[in-house]
Amino acid sequence: MTFAHPQLLTALLLVPLFGLFVVWANKRRKAALDKLGDRRLIDRLSDTVSWNGRRWQLLFWFIALTMLILAAAGPEWGEETRAVDQEGLQVIVALDVSNSMLAEDIKPSRLERAKLEIQDLMTKLNGDEVGLVLFSGASFLQFPLTSDYATAQSYVQSADPGDISRPGTVIGDAIRTAERGFDPSLESQKVLIIMTDGEDHETDPLIAAQEAADAGIIIYTIGFGTPEGSPVPEYNQFGELIGYKQDADGNVVMSRLDEATLQQIAEVGDGRYLPASADGRELDQLLTEIDKLQKAKLQSRFETTKIQRFQLFLAVALAALVIAEFIPQRKSVRPVFNLNRFKRAEKEAQPELVIE
Repeated sequence: MTFAHPQLLTALLLVPLFGLFVVWANKRRKAALDKLGDRRLIDRLSDTVSWNGRRWQLLFWFIALTMLILAAAGPEWGEETRAVDQEGLQVIVALDVSNSMLAEDIKPSRLERAKLEIQDLMTKLNGDEVGLVLFSGASFLQFPLTSDYATAQSYVQSADPGDISRPGTVIGDAIRTAERGFDPSLESQKVLIIMTDGEDHETDPLIAAQEAADAGIIIYTIGFGTPEGSPVPEYNQFGELIGYKQDADGNVVMSRLDEATLQQIAEVGDGRYLPASADGRELDQLLTEIDKLQKAKLQSRFETTKIQRFQLFLAVALAALVIAEFIPQRKSVRPVFNLNRFKRAEKEAQPELVIE
């Protein structure tokens, strides 16, 4: 047997405390009675009290208190399996983990800010399945569509440029990887959210976006960075800053937000481009857009849960309280017929015969 709220079991300490209180109260009562007068007289005056009845009543009160605490803790044993229908959208986030996302023109950095927004997005999704694609010079599906947001958030938090050894940014490949991650057998709307600074010099993301749009996928893009750009920091294996990325001529490389490309991708994907802001309002705008989309049944899944058994303990507690109320606290006193007293009274009532 397990308990849904095991922390409430600490309330069982009230049971022995209640017992100590009863003992203390009885001693105080006896001490008070001793001060009233002769003990034998007091015992005769309280002769009609059913002390056994009171002891049984206390016992049932103890049982009721114990059962109520156990019921509140949520006892459970046994399992039941039931089918649960899940409704929502299919949402895949494509996260850019290239070195340029380490730029700090958005605090604490482009990548950290993007991860925070993905985690915040997951807390606000209501039944939608979410998946994650990581990309830089290559792309892969970090985890498939799932409604287990807690596990998904742990994967997002650990995303890092070191996850992909090949440098660069391939937004087109990321779109195609995400497209393969959707379930085509489901009727629910498919949504792709691309979080990147937009720099892509290796693929044609517009062609990939058009292919995804033809497959019924709506694409939203969120741009991280500034048009002015920011240097790309470089760190050693201990996470210490050792400098900034330089080109072949020794000049510091500036990474700039490519808003034009991201706007075109969103336009082709029948979605919307949203620039990342300091207050994160773009996430609220994105959620407003997503809420307008079609929702359908994603799947029927089987859920195994433990069976709650608090009803049994609650029933025992209520029965104990009812029984305690019906236990008499007074002895039943029956009148005793005294034959000698009756004869004496009858004799006194008869008139005396006087013989003259």
